[in-house]
Amino acid sequence: MPFSTEPPFVHGTVPKTAVLLVNLGTPDAPEPSAVRRYLKEFLSDPRVVEIPRAVWWLILNGVILTVRPRKSAAKYASIWTERGSPLMVHSVEQATLLRGYIGEQGLDATVALAMRYGRPSIAEVLAELQRQHTERLLIIPMYPQYSATTTASVLDAVFDILRRTRNVPEVRWVKHFHDDSGYIEALKQSVLAHWKAFGRAQDAGGKLVMSFHGVPKRTLLLGDPYHCECQKTGRLLAESLGLGKDDYVVTFQSRFGKAEWLQPYTAPTLHALARQGVARVDVMCPGFPADCLETLEEIAIEGKQEFMSAGGREYRYIPCLNGSPAFIHALTALAERHLRGWDIARGHAEQRAAEAARSRAQALLGGASD
Repeated sequence: MPFSTEPPFVHGTVPKTAVLLVNLGTPDAPEPSAVRRYLKEFLSDPRVVEIPRAVWWLILNGVILTVRPRKSAAKYASIWTERGSPLMVHSVEQATLLRGYIGEQGLDATVALAMRYGRPSIAEVLAELQRQHTERLLIIPMYPQYSATTTASVLDAVFDILRRTRNVPEVRWVKHFHDDSGYIEALKQSVLAHWKAFGRAQDAGGKLVMSFHGVPKRTLLLGDPYHCECQKTGRLLAESLGLGKDDYVVTFQSRFGKAEWLQPYTAPTLHALARQGVARVDVMCPGFPADCLETLEEIAIEGKQEFMSAGGREYRYIPCLNGSPAFIHALTALAERHLRGWDIARGHAEQRAAEAARSRAQALLGGASD
């Protein structure tokens, strides 16, 4: 197995520390060709689709990639902004803000952003960090609830690269933050801000719908904790808001194929609530730290159509956390906890750099006097 070519190790180099945020990814443009490239990489991941490879290859290349890119491109176009993909825009903002917050805490650590599928890829970002002589790496998959289909896939990609690396950095990673107090508080603040602006759905006999990304039910039966972690997030958020069991519902979106997925499904639930006489729903996606196609098109647009067409009167979408101060504070605290034990206080790093420079100067002077 060939190993990567790496920058030569220089004695006295001060080791650097990086926090790597990794989100799902996005096409480069809302165009069929770009969407096709993205979907091919995404849907070729065996963590995402667990069926025999030969069978899936025929389905993916013979059917899905010939039909779905054009339809998906139209959906992407409906939510694309002047700055590009909403997921990319919000992810860059989160990384930028986190970098500033960490610096304000006096910690000497850079923050980088990668996407599991698409660009910037994990491979190219790790290569750049390696060129910067990064020797300590904290990975934060931007999935609050752990799943083998998401978080584990990020780790697959990272360690597949590291297994071909000569000078492997010290690595830590955040498995999940579904019940993190700062994360729950940030969700709470986003709901309260929404209620302050538009009123509470419950005051009009309505409900708060918490919609999470769906996965096949088979994953739960095989031991994936995702379903339980989504339920816990929903319960903790409801408790923090003072909601009773009849005031909210946890659902799962984005079902694909004929197999049973985690239930209740979001779209049928919205339809049923309207048919039952629920006039208003507030809908949020707590499993997505940044707004994306799934939240802005599937939930904010299609979800509204489903609810209103069934007789609902008012549908309010609550945006994801994105770059909200409460979430960036929570993300900073999460990073700080996992960085503990690494000597990265800014003053210490500067002192070590000065000492290393003096050592190199003394070595050069010593060599010149020989």
